[in-house]
Amino acid sequence: MAKYSTGSGGGGGSGDACELCGREDTKLSQANVAGANLLVCSDCAPHDDNAKRRSSGGGGGGGGGQGRDADEPSRKKRAAQNVARAMDASSGDSSRWEREGTDYEKDRLPYLVKGYGEVVTEARQSEELTVDELAAELGVDDTHLHAVEEGRAARADVGGSTIRALEQRLDVTLIDE
Repeated sequence: MAKYSTGSGGGGGSGDACELCGREDTKLSQANVAGANLLVCSDCAPHDDNAKRRSSGGGGGGGGGQGRDADEPSRKKRAAQNVARAMDASSGDSSRWEREGTDYEKDRLPYLVKGYGEVVTEARQSEELTVDELAAELGVDDTHLHAVEEGRAARADVGGSTIRALEQRLDVTLIDE
């Protein structure tokens, strides 16, 4: 039987393969995994959602488990929200995008020449300027200039206007046209 099928093809001790991991086993059991009824081996049996509900003690008497089934969508929704929050927390603050939206064409970063960071660093140093002095002169954030010199302009959300200002002030070519 193929991996990840819907469990409709017999089994249960006939030497079939586990529909979750593919391992051949003579003792397969029915399991509900992420909404799919599958024939699984003993190693994959702990993934049975029905077994998890029974072991967590949920229910308490009448209703035949209706309370758990009614809770299922909200539990999944909460899990998805928790994952989204964790991803937002690990990748920075998303509130700016929620407030301002996304306008990628506004100050789009152009394609940059290879080694643009070293080009800017050498030109700035030959002008005997510090990063702070150059940033103040151009009216840009010094963290953006540091990012450019370190070769991470795209990851630091440096705008095209900063790159063009650096090209003009330092008389260098940074944009790959």
